[in-house]
Amino acid sequence: MPYTLPPLPYDFGALEPYIDVMTMEIHHDKHHAGYVAKLNEALKDYPELQKKSVDQLLLSLDSIPEAVRIAVRNQGGGHANHSMFWTLMKKNGGGQPQGKVAQAIIATFGSFDAMQEKFNANAKAVFGSGWSWLSVSHDGQLVLSSTPNQDSPLSKGLQPIFGLDVWEHAYYLKYQNKRPDYIAAWWHVVNWEQVEENYRAVIE
Repeated sequence: MPYTLPPLPYDFGALEPYIDVMTMEIHHDKHHAGYVAKLNEALKDYPELQKKSVDQLLLSLDSIPEAVRIAVRNQGGGHANHSMFWTLMKKNGGGQPQGKVAQAIIATFGSFDAMQEKFNANAKAVFGSGWSWLSVSHDGQLVLSSTPNQDSPLSKGLQPIFGLDVWEHAYYLKYQNKRPDYIAAWWHVVNWEQVEENYRAVIE
């Protein structure tokens, strides 16, 4: 099939104690795998669409045939969002960003703490399921936003470089209904080197 599940870049238990091993296993092997399978199923009769990357599909949702547009939005978005999400975490991560993305964060928001506060507020405010994002706009500016469900910032003209999954399946086994505790813990596993790479890939 044209779309495949990327392997985790670390063991299921690598993010303990902040994200538990069972959550990671179910999240990756069941939820993400499900998005990939359903995207492939939706596009089985559209060979021309299968030639496009998932990002290309999401960048041009208006041109997707109406019969499969919602499936591409939901399943393709889930595939794209999670493919990035896994890379944004690592064992012994956390701390603060360095390099160009750190400079851009300070220039845009005044400080890392100010950005983090607004990012967290967006994550807490998502009603139901969704994501909190740090993205780059078409004019190179950093933008904080949130999206419902598996919607991607790509479909809104933004290039995501950093995002947090706040669907309950991302945290409920360990944190139950305490989403703010999950959000606070997640900062301990952030892979800032990857965020820097993502930012440079957009601006350079």
